[in-house]
Amino acid sequence: MLVLAIDTSGSGCFAAVYDGGAGELLACAGADIGRGHAERLMEFVDEALSASGRELGEIDRIAVTIGPGSFTGIRVGVAAARGLALALGKPAVGITTLHVVAESARLKQAGQPVLVVLDAKRDEVYLQAFDASGRPQGEAEILPAEEARLRFSGFAGIACGSGALVVTGAAGGKPDEIDMVALARLGAAADPASARPKPLYLRGPDAKPQAGFAVTRA
Repeated sequence: MLVLAIDTSGSGCFAAVYDGGAGELLACAGADIGRGHAERLMEFVDEALSASGRELGEIDRIAVTIGPGSFTGIRVGVAAARGLALALGKPAVGITTLHVVAESARLKQAGQPVLVVLDAKRDEVYLQAFDASGRPQGEAEILPAEEARLRFSGFAGIACGSGALVVTGAAGGKPDEIDMVALARLGAAADPASARPKPLYLRGPDAKPQAGFAVTRA
C-alpha cells in the first residue's frame, strides 16, 4: 500500500510518501513555516512525490493528522486530504496528533504503556493514554494542567509530548514534531470506515464573533 501522509496540525507543513508493504519512507518534504499552510501544502506534496519517484495516481490512501493542534492548519490538511481522496477515488483516513506521538514513542521504546501530553496553552494540556500495543485507553481530553498532574503524576510507562514535563516531570518532546513514519504506519493500518478525516479540536477557537455584530441583508 502506497500512503500519502499529510501533517499541517502545527507550525510545520509536511507531506510524505510511504510504502506500507516494504515498511519504508520513500520521501518527505516540508518545513516549519508557521503560517501559509494552504499556499504551501500542495507544493510539498509534489516535492515528496517527485523525490519518491511515484505519481499521485499511484497513491492508495491518504493519511492526515486531524488534531488537536492549530485550528487553521487542521482545516487545511483535512480539506486537502478529502479533496485528493475524492479526485483519486481512494480512501482518506484521519489520525490524531496524540496517536501519532504515542506511536512514535512506542516504535522507539516498545513494550510499555504511553501517556501523550501536549501543551494546549492557557495552563491546559491535551492528553491521552495508550496501552503497550498502541491502543487508546479512553478518549482524548483537554484538562487543566493541575488536574492532569493529580491524575497522572504516578503514570507507570512512557510520558511524552510537549506537556509531559509539566504533568509527570518526564522530559517530553518539542511541540509540533510529528513523526511522518508513525503517521503513515497508523494511516495504513486504519479502517477508512471508522477513521474518517474529521477535525478533532477539543477546544473552541480563540477568535470570537463580535458581540452585537450582524450583517444587514438588502
